[in-house]
Amino acid sequence: DIRNLKLLKKTFKKYQPDYVFHLAAQTLVKESYSDPIYTWQTNTIGTLNVLESLREIKKNCIAVLITSDKSYKNLETKRGYKENDILGGKDPYSASKASADLVIQSHISSFFPLQKTKVLIGIARAGNVIGGGDWSVNRLIPDCVKSWSKNKKVLIRNPKSTRPWQHVLEVTWGYFVLAVNLKNNKKLHGEAFNFGPNTRNYNVISLVQLIEKYWKNITWKVAKKNKKDFHESGLLKLNCNKSKIKLKWKSILSFKETIRMSVDWYKSYYSNPKKTYETSSNQIRLYEELLKKRF
Repeated sequence: DIRNLKLLKKTFKKYQPDYVFHLAAQTLVKESYSDPIYTWQTNTIGTLNVLESLREIKKNCIAVLITSDKSYKNLETKRGYKENDILGGKDPYSASKASADLVIQSHISSFFPLQKTKVLIGIARAGNVIGGGDWSVNRLIPDCVKSWSKNKKVLIRNPKSTRPWQHVLEVTWGYFVLAVNLKNNKKLHGEAFNFGPNTRNYNVISLVQLIEKYWKNITWKVAKKNKKDFHESGLLKLNCNKSKIKLKWKSILSFKETIRMSVDWYKSYYSNPKKTYETSSNQIRLYEELLKKRF
């Protein structure tokens, strides 16, 4: 629990890690409305606690701190947000992530100056991540597969909302690439990088319709709008040119491949949960082979 500063500091001090990847968070917009304090404590204060714990490391260390594509003040623009765009957020989740970003930048300036620090820090902002193993509530694909596995109709909240959908393995590889580049180039210390798909953005209904090709006999309906519904952005898009140029990173999967891999994982799980590890391992190996061919 990254809210526990005392334990976190003790752990960092004891193990003196070579690499730190900070992905812990309260990740759901809807939950941020029902429990904003927990969201802020985890996403913002938790990130501050990680930064304070990094000060306990007395050797060379690479830290990749993950925030979110929702850290940007969303103006519903089609051009795609760049790393130097203004941060902000209407909902508690987005605001807590934008604040975490500011906390990181402040701590780097104050306690990890490039000339003195042994801890090099990179900031990663990723788009909407999909793929096997996600069971979060009020998230599109988990909601779909849970309903369809019981032959139930799924409710689609925002069919026209557009997101930078990408497979979890694409993002994971991006984080590793950032870590390696930080180790080899200290000048990247303190910089933020976007990680998003190399394809055009697709809306929710397009994603569900594509899933139908791989998961037969599924049904859905569009939920009626309720005045009490929580605010969600209609359009989110990232500009990832900086990652392509400075890190030599880019996503390699097509939208179709991303959906196919995600659906295959869940179908395998519902067919035989005991094969989950095997399925995940096979998909990692497949992705590695595709990397060799396409990158």
